Amino acid sequence: MKIILSSRRHHYVTRVSTFLVMVALITGMVGCGGTPYSPEIRDWYDLDAVRNNLGGDYILMTDLDSSSPGYSGLASPTANEGKGWEPIGIFDDYDQELWFTGTFDGQGYEIRDLFIDRPDETVIGLFGYVYEGGIIKNSSVMNGTVIGGESVGGLVGVNGLGTITDCYSSGSVSGNSSVGGLVGANSLGTITDCYSTSSVSGDSGVGGLVGGQNLASTVSHSYSTGAVSGESFVGGLVGIQGLGGTVSHSYSTGAVSGGSYVGGLVGGQSLVATVSNSYSTGMVSGDETVGGLVGDNGGGDENTVISCYATGNVIGNELIGGLVASNGGNVTNCYATGSVSGNTTVGGLVGQNIWSEWGSYDRGTVTNSYSTGSVTGNSSVGGLVGCNNYTVINSFWDTETSGQATSDGGTGKNMTEMKDITTFTDTETEGLDEPWDIIAVANPGTRNPSYIWNIVDTVTCPFLSWQP
Repeated sequence: MKIILSSRRHHYVTRVSTFLVMVALITGMVGCGGTPYSPEIRDWYDLDAVRNNLGGDYILMTDLDSSSPGYSGLASPTANEGKGWEPIGIFDDYDQELWFTGTFDGQGYEIRDLFIDRPDETVIGLFGYVYEGGIIKNSSVMNGTVIGGESVGGLVGVNGLGTITDCYSSGSVSGNSSVGGLVGANSLGTITDCYSTSSVSGDSGVGGLVGGQNLASTVSHSYSTGAVSGESFVGGLVGIQGLGGTVSHSYSTGAVSGGSYVGGLVGGQSLVATVSNSYSTGMVSGDETVGGLVGDNGGGDENTVISCYATGNVIGNELIGGLVASNGGNVTNCYATGSVSGNTTVGGLVGQNIWSEWGSYDRGTVTNSYSTGSVTGNSSVGGLVGCNNYTVINSFWDTETSGQATSDGGTGKNMTEMKDITTFTDTETEGLDEPWDIIAVANPGTRNPSYIWNIVDTVTCPFLSWQP
């Protein structure tokens, strides 16, 4: 069993390493071209001229769409021999003078009807490569059709050390790897207060908002609602993240489907990555390693899912969890309520909680968490955890709503006990070693943010004080 897990972890780390090599390209400075340009964008010709000075500051003065001057020759399905728009800021042979380092302020206006069909090219979006100092803000790509190879996003292909804020997208985005509704790859970049409603499809590293991120990149206060599909590392918000990547105060609601490493919010994360104060509500389906929030939380005890929840139903074959499919890090102060069904290694909260001695440093720990959804499967099935190889403490599942009397870790409680604050505060209660940080409130609309958990005693199960 452990040898198989080691093989999977080796495969996972290899995929993360490949991703790092692809997008961690970032050293040096970018100069500015000397070609005249207009800082005020009023049509597609002006937008196209941004590439003549990639370090300039620009503001969009009006909506752009298929009726705006320049669309036919620059951004339509017939433009550039059917390839459509050429991304601003291309990545070619490490020539930093071709990367966008300026500021683009959309001022809330929309760029509509963008068409890109470049399946054999990389770093594809309205903007291709945004580099250190580059800022895209208050901008949107609506009703776009974007097709590319690697690092494909509705707005930006690769955000390397740049900032993207108050931006959104709709339409469809497709590619091979690192494919996102808004941004393909986020490397040492910041994305905040953004959203996407685009449908997104690809092979590996496919996300509703961001395909993949690493190197201390962040996604915060953002969301996605579109359907997401792919083969591996497929997430409602982010497909894959590693090496310090962080998702916080964000959510996804769209349906997510894939083959392996599939999550309602994040497909897989490793190498000191974190998901916090976030949730997902969409249905999640796949074959292997399928979780309501995160598919795989691996890479050691510094890898964290904290203060999160998932409510969507989860369906798969092997390694299926209501919150996390396979946990080799920390799951703390979390819960799941969706139904979970699979064949083997199925859990209401976590499919498998890993311990490995084969060099992957996985030490799966589940603390102060619970699940209430129905759980069905054929082997290694548990109300809370399907298969536990390490530590589960102060955590519970509802034996009535789950339909499961046993779990490989955690303590089963009936529905009345799950709504009783003493279950979570009285250490005389079976399964509770330390009290939760919880307080009773008058109703679900009344929150006490001084505590991690709130509960309406005898009425509701615990809920996170920050949640909407």
